[in-house]
Amino acid sequence: MIDRSRAASTDPAAAAPPHDKEARGDAKGLQEALHEQLFANDEPDHSPEAQTPAESQRRWSHLRRGAKIAIGLAILAVFGWLPLRAIWEYSSVEAVLNSRLVTLRAPIGGRVAAAQRLTDQARLDAGTVVLRVVNSRGDRTRLDDLRRQKSRLENERPSLAAKLASAQAAQKDLARQAAQFRDGRVLQLEARIAEIQTSIEAAAARRDEASAAVERASSLAKTGNVSTVELARLTRELSVSQQTELGARKRLDAAKVELAAARSGSFLGDSYNDRPSSVQREEEMRQRASDLEADLARIDTEIAWLGNEIIIEEVRFADLSEANITTPVAGRVWEMMTSPGEDVQAGQPLLKVLDCSSAVITANVTEGVYNRLQLGDHATFEPNDGGAPISGTVVNLTGAAGAPANLAINPDALNKEPFRVTVALADAAAHGCTVGRTGRVVFARLETAP
Repeated sequence: MIDRSRAASTDPAAAAPPHDKEARGDAKGLQEALHEQLFANDEPDHSPEAQTPAESQRRWSHLRRGAKIAIGLAILAVFGWLPLRAIWEYSSVEAVLNSRLVTLRAPIGGRVAAAQRLTDQARLDAGTVVLRVVNSRGDRTRLDDLRRQKSRLENERPSLAAKLASAQAAQKDLARQAAQFRDGRVLQLEARIAEIQTSIEAAAARRDEASAAVERASSLAKTGNVSTVELARLTRELSVSQQTELGARKRLDAAKVELAAARSGSFLGDSYNDRPSSVQREEEMRQRASDLEADLARIDTEIAWLGNEIIIEEVRFADLSEANITTPVAGRVWEMMTSPGEDVQAGQPLLKVLDCSSAVITANVTEGVYNRLQLGDHATFEPNDGGAPISGTVVNLTGAAGAPANLAINPDALNKEPFRVTVALADAAAHGCTVGRTGRVVFARLETAP
């Protein structure tokens, strides 16, 4: 009680009524409290020993009130600066680092087998085989039919080739016989021609003899030494010899015609056809050999065609019986939609791969900012984690329309504003696999259209 009365007597402010103390809690009161703290040691009557508990309590109350005011001002500055900055800058309300998804589907129906051990978020290179689909019940009916046809033709070919060789050998033998017959016939006709020429010479000699006898008989018949009957006989012999010579010459002409025909391959005669049996059989065998050659060529062509068809069918059957699922782009596994040992159908999705080379920024903006944006505008993504800003370009303005469905994070998840913008990164490969980073997009200030 004594200390309180002493403090009240020494400090006029302590003796002030309560409403005065509350009134002194304004800026002026704070100033006086700070002044007392600064110059407390300089005043002789304010030594630490001379301070009373009331003064200490009042000082601490002033300090607490000043600290609260300072904290309030700081909070006001921080939370007031963000809306002001949003007003001053053309920026998004929300933004997230996004990327395209590639869905790998089963090209055939079958059972899934793991090509390698995969884990969630596993990084994959382009062309990596991640899964295999094996169809053990693939249809190979056509492949078996083609193989049977090829085997049948390959089995027929040796017998056909043997028949062709035999026919060719027989045709050569018959050709040799026909050549021998032709040569013999030519020699025969040449000998006949020589014989006829001899007969002609003999007939000419008899004709000359008969002509001389007729001349002598005619001379003697004038003198009466030769009778008329003898002259008639000699005249008749001359006529016979002349006709005999003429006939021999006609036979010579006929023999020459036969010889010319024999040399050209045709044979003329009364007792046989124009071509002998050996020549006819040689021609028939030649025709048979030609037919066999055509059949053999046809079989070879069909075997070659069946070989190509078998190769094509084997490739088709391999594609239908087993398929490798490869990643078309470099990325990482985003979602596994199947597991090894599971039976899948053709076209069923197996897994989703995050395309690390197609990173984009998905952002939503206010209507005022959206109406001033244009395709190709420069934009900067500022991550909330304090990372380095990322430059990009506005590539799509979807507004309130539905966003693309092949993004890892659906733009509908950004629901503070309905107007959506897509920004492509300048270096997408460096940020493609860091999907989910949040931040905001600051657009370059645009001039309003006149």
